[in-house]
Amino acid sequence: MQFHKILFSFIISSFALNSFAQNSIVVSGNVKDSTEVISGASILLKGTKTGTLTNASGYFELTDINPGSYTIIVSYLGYIAQSKQISVKENQKLSIDFFLKKDLHQLGNVDVFGKTKSQELKESGFSVNTIDTRKLANTTADLNQILNRSTGVKIREQGGLGSGFKFSLNGLSGKQVRFFLDGIPMENFGGSLSLNNIPVNLAERIDIYKGVVPVELGADALGGAVNIITDQHTKKFLDASYSYGSFNTSRAALNSRFTDQKTGIIFNVSGFHNYSDNDYMMRNNPKYDAPIKVNENNQVVERDARRFHDAYRSTMGQFDAGLTNKSWADQITLGLVYSSLYKEIQTGASQNKVFGGVNNRENFLMPSIKYKKTNFLLKGLTMNTTASVSINKSQVTDTANNIYGWGGKGREDLIAGELNGVKSIFHYRNNAASIRTNFNYIIDANQSINLNYAFNHFGRTGREELGKVQSNTFDIPNTIAKNIIGLAYQVNLLDDRLLTSVFTKYYAFSSFVRDAVYYSAENSWVKNDTRSSKDYFGYGMATRFKFTPHAGVKVSYEHAYRLQESEELFGNGIDVSSNIDLRPEQSDNINAGLYYDQIFNKHHFAIEASYFFRNAKDFIYFIPTGGIYSYYDNIGKAKINGVEAEVRYSYNQLLEASLNASYQTAKNNQQYEPGTTIPDQTFGDRIPNQPWLYGNANVGIGKNDLFQKGTRIQFNWSTQYVHWFYLNWESRGSKESKNKIPQQLVHNAALSYSFNKGKYNISAECMNLTDELTYDNFRLQKPGRSFFMKLRYFIK
Repeated sequence: MQFHKILFSFIISSFALNSFAQNSIVVSGNVKDSTEVISGASILLKGTKTGTLTNASGYFELTDINPGSYTIIVSYLGYIAQSKQISVKENQKLSIDFFLKKDLHQLGNVDVFGKTKSQELKESGFSVNTIDTRKLANTTADLNQILNRSTGVKIREQGGLGSGFKFSLNGLSGKQVRFFLDGIPMENFGGSLSLNNIPVNLAERIDIYKGVVPVELGADALGGAVNIITDQHTKKFLDASYSYGSFNTSRAALNSRFTDQKTGIIFNVSGFHNYSDNDYMMRNNPKYDAPIKVNENNQVVERDARRFHDAYRSTMGQFDAGLTNKSWADQITLGLVYSSLYKEIQTGASQNKVFGGVNNRENFLMPSIKYKKTNFLLKGLTMNTTASVSINKSQVTDTANNIYGWGGKGREDLIAGELNGVKSIFHYRNNAASIRTNFNYIIDANQSINLNYAFNHFGRTGREELGKVQSNTFDIPNTIAKNIIGLAYQVNLLDDRLLTSVFTKYYAFSSFVRDAVYYSAENSWVKNDTRSSKDYFGYGMATRFKFTPHAGVKVSYEHAYRLQESEELFGNGIDVSSNIDLRPEQSDNINAGLYYDQIFNKHHFAIEASYFFRNAKDFIYFIPTGGIYSYYDNIGKAKINGVEAEVRYSYNQLLEASLNASYQTAKNNQQYEPGTTIPDQTFGDRIPNQPWLYGNANVGIGKNDLFQKGTRIQFNWSTQYVHWFYLNWESRGSKESKNKIPQQLVHNAALSYSFNKGKYNISAECMNLTDELTYDNFRLQKPGRSFFMKLRYFIK
């Protein structure tokens, strides 16, 4: 608590000092093109030495101005310069925005163009994919489906809407990859704010960092990070949509902003509601050892059966209110997020075990505050801070009176529950707090320093309502606290040909585990309250060298850590014990790649290819013991090598096409069985149950003003391919005994029509067009062919 008081006092004092230091006249605004903000644009008061550059958000601010009339000039390479006349008086705060148009003559003959934020990221030293989601706003896709088409990304879902999923990035997966929403960590957001819930309309761009993560995210990421960027610069807009389709699936989304130019007051309102019965047909598939067994007339038969206990509902609402373009703040907002979830649980780890009464409910609440200021205390220093607290309450109910199978309700069992052999109603409460503060100081046009501090606190309590569980380790909070400090220095040399960033990260980790159950040195299970505190250092670099203005090479490296999570350290209070000696996962990550991006008149070509290497150890795995308790432990080592490539082409606004492929070899690097000198028989084997060759093809064809002015018709086709892979280790058992997940080739198609300049939109989609039998995980079948319609209304 003392720490929070000190931090709060520091922020308030900084606000006051900064307000006092401001000149009485301030001219500020934003610079963008037709789609994105432009960072690095030049702002100059003609006839004076007063000028600046726009920051990463396209925002600029001019101070130290005397009263009078001026001409303000905004310019950027590849765009037509724009000037405006202004007149300022004493104590005046003037806000003025600029919208630059591309210089088509310059583009066609000199082949240079200005950089949007997406282009700037692609030309940084980091291995990063950027996805412009606005092109997909008329589809029914959620963010999982969009990300799954990106190079190096593989998302494996357990079923339909709202099902569990595993996110893999260049061979590292699950919690090894971190997720952010506008820079705020999503790890404590709860199930209703996961990637397979968030509709595409709520995001403007997605940045995918592979292996090496910049310090400003403040992440303890082993394999990379995904940052979802929402629209922060459009002054006024309303985006509302509703879709309906197969399996009684409905999805509604709303995203809006209102800004009053005179007062600087802003309001943001967004939200979504998803529902599905998920009652798709489960197809009998004995060929791949995935039969559907049904009890009929006291006999077991194999046949297709429909899912009957897999309904899912999630709702989210978000409200932000604040001020912009003030002398003491570029933007300050207070926000509140509420979400809820209801999920029926149909299967366990495979479709062999069927549930008919288990369900999970969640409610999540998070207030937050955001503050941003350029020229904070001194010219060239930008401060950006976010703080939030959250409460997530969940209830897992397991009180069924029957045993279930694919034929539905079976024999009575009035005592035992379906999950743990005893009926139970568990209530859990997760409390989390997060503070992220970033200082970016521009030394000059070619040098900058970035300092980032991130603090995360997590606490978990729980109780069992029916009193059937005798021991509850969560009767008082189990807690984890993480402090991550990152410092980076970036330098631009050789006339923007060589860009290099070097950085270091400090990780501090502390925890309290209540009544910890662990295996002692005396070979017995013991319990004890345990506190621990550790710290670690990471480091890395990212560099880019341009051969030409349109082609270059990128290399990046990081010694990365992923700190322990709550269940891994605490256990779950039921049958998973704690492990107080658990260490963080760590990896040495290397990326090396080439890129080429060129515009010839109306043709746009882009090629990217890269090699990646991961040398990871202390993998945290779930270890079943066969007794009462199971636990997590550090037993894994892996070396991962891979290559990936993507080719993109577009012609004017008529045609867009892309093709990407990823190949990786992830091999077990654990030479001996844990804690022994016994050789590990799978040493050097490819890690099983993991896709190693996959790719995507996407084609979009559209035409403006085909039927009447202000309309657009658009057809999109996407194909996803996954090569078959073994479920078990290659060196164990015969080829016939190793289950495998079959090759997948899935096609999707969408047709949309927009009129009144994009104000009204209607689209139709077919997912899994050929009704392919698909599995992302063994014996966990995904939905077959499905159809959806979407209506969207958009104004700004």
